[in-house]
This record gives sequence, structure tokens and C-alpha cells, in this order.
Amino acid sequence: MLNEKMQDALNRQVNAEMYSAYLYLSMSAYFSSIGLDGFAAWMKAQAGEEMFHAMKIFDFVNERAGRALLYPVDEPPKEWESPLAVFEATLEHEKKVTGMINDLVDLAIELKDHASNNFLQWYVSEQVEEEATSDEILNKVRMIGEGKAGVFMLDRELGARTFVWPPPAGE
Repeated sequence: MLNEKMQDALNRQVNAEMYSAYLYLSMSAYFSSIGLDGFAAWMKAQAGEEMFHAMKIFDFVNERAGRALLYPVDEPPKEWESPLAVFEATLEHEKKVTGMINDLVDLAIELKDHASNNFLQWYVSEQVEEEATSDEILNKVRMIGEGKAGVFMLDRELGARTFVWPPPAGE
């Protein structure tokens, strides 16, 4: 059975992951509006991944005989100054999410909730990847600067990313 304090924290994380999906969809819409369809596709795939993260926690709460509760999702920003500003915001957001995941792990350890701690280790690893990927793209955007050819090439590279919802465990 899931401790009520852990349940509440996990439900808040579901909300945070859904906000992340909204944020990345908003970034996708921004990129579409300025003609960077590859950047837009990358952000749309990122939004799908964040929804997967939310649902994974949602399912875990239910599996532990807890009660998954949903809260209103905050409205994300709609405009950015440039692709550089978008990826600066993306990296900062991923760092914030990393802190939230670390807080969840700390809570699981404090509560001696070994199942939640084990479950959350996947997210710890995932956040290392999320930050590294965001940082890599941010560095590429910084190197390109205002170079139109570089932006075009990066747009093509980012457009190759897709997200496929993973099958349930055991399939």
C-alpha cells in the first residue's frame, strides 16, 4: 500500500509531467509558426514522451493500491524570442524536473518505501538523458547562431525524431 504522503507527491509529479507535455506542445506550436517544422516535430515527440512519463506514474500509484488524482495543468508560455531561447528554457525546465524527481527519491528513502525508490530510479536515469539531450541541442543552436544554413540542417536533424508509445511491461 502506498503511503499517503508518497501518493500525494507522485500525483503532483503526474501533474508536473503533464505540464511538461503542455510546455513542449506549446514550443512545438511556436516552431511551426516560424516555419521550423523539424524543431516542431522534435518538441511534439518530446511532449509524447512526457505524457508517457505521466501515465507511468499514474499507473504505478494505482498498482500500489493508491488513488491517482488529477489537478489542473498550468498554462505554458506561448512565445519565445528565438530557437535559442526555447532550448535555454527547455534545459532549465529539465533541470527543474530533475530536482523534483530527486525530491521524490528522497521522500521514498525517508519513508523507507523501497518499491517507490526502485520505481523512481528509472526517472533518475531518464533525467540524465533529458538534460544531456537538451544541453546538446542548446549547444548546437548556440554554435549555429543566426546562420540560416545551420538552422536548416539542424531542423532536418531534429525532424527525424519520433516517439512511439512503448508497449506495457511484459509484452
